[in-house]
Amino acid sequence: MKRLHRLTAILVKLQSKKIVQASELADKFDVSMRTIYRDMQALTEAGVPIGAEAGTGYYLVDGYSLPPIMFTEKEANALLTASKIIKTNNDQSLINEYQEAIDKVIAVLKTTQKEKLKILEQRVFTYNKIQIQPSTSLSVIQQAITDNRVLEMEYTKASGEYSKRKVEPLGVYFTNNTWIMITYCRLRKEYREFRTDRIHNLIETHEIFSSKHFSLEEYYKKQVEAYNFSSTFP
Repeated sequence: MKRLHRLTAILVKLQSKKIVQASELADKFDVSMRTIYRDMQALTEAGVPIGAEAGTGYYLVDGYSLPPIMFTEKEANALLTASKIIKTNNDQSLINEYQEAIDKVIAVLKTTQKEKLKILEQRVFTYNKIQIQPSTSLSVIQQAITDNRVLEMEYTKASGEYSKRKVEPLGVYFTNNTWIMITYCRLRKEYREFRTDRIHNLIETHEIFSSKHFSLEEYYKKQVEAYNFSSTFP
């Protein structure tokens, strides 16, 4: 990778994350730490306000923003292909939001790039063999996770049992063509998981819950341990 391209990519990385470690950049671009140090010095000398914390990493000073970044053809192709894959998932809100993002990407492309992307759009196809149940709540759930906002919902289990409850959304994951929401359920007073395709009348309340230390890795580690324990002692 030419240095100019690497410097541009480093700027994009700095704008996309709060803190970026030199070792992370060195691994990403397959260069030495010394090269990254020189790159950071070059960007600083060019007027980019880069801050640094010993033992932590680099960051862009608040208030600085980059001009719009042009996409390469391969990057645009990758985003278009991803949109095709996303259209096979069961949540319509994700499909709609991603399409809005793709439209913004296409808007900044050159005319020749747009024409090529149109050709590719007609020649990439994905489908699901398994029929999926639709969902429309993922975008609301994701926003509630980042805002620490309580959700109120009606839920129907596979057995047909109906319930209405308030939950504190903590995470989501995708499996077997279905999005699953991980929550702290106020009704059961414990962690519970809910399939988004069985959620009805989801309401984002004005109530804010206290931020919890929650890690998907730790959560699933405990889940696996509990499963192994129950399998050992039926």
